[in-house]
Amino acid sequence: MRRAAFEQLVAQALEGLPPAFAARLRNVAVLVEARPSREVAAELGGDILGLYHGATEFEQSSFTAYELPEIIIIYQDNIEAICHTNEDVVREVRLTVVHEVGHHFGLSDAQMELLEREMGS
Repeated sequence: MRRAAFEQLVAQALEGLPPAFAARLRNVAVLVEARPSREVAAELGGDILGLYHGATEFEQSSFTAYELPEIIIIYQDNIEAICHTNEDVVREVRLTVVHEVGHHFGLSDAQMELLEREMGS
């Protein structure tokens, strides 16, 4: 899949979030990269589908000075590697975006896995 089409899937997944959640992502940059860097792969594994880097919403303080945005990275090649159809890619992008957004809101992996199952993973 071309990068622009994949980025559109990520944008659609973000647009599909409930408005109350989407409004709270104002300082979160969402990027698409082909695959994790060597450093990330060494630490977390080369097959991860996404990464959240930053403080959770609960760790942030309105009393601190402006900080760089939190970052969500979605790894296109890794998602495509586990999908067999375009429909699989759409579903996995949506699940991965929700998973990484969940990190922003301080959800545990167990809580996110439950949410993903409810979403139809």
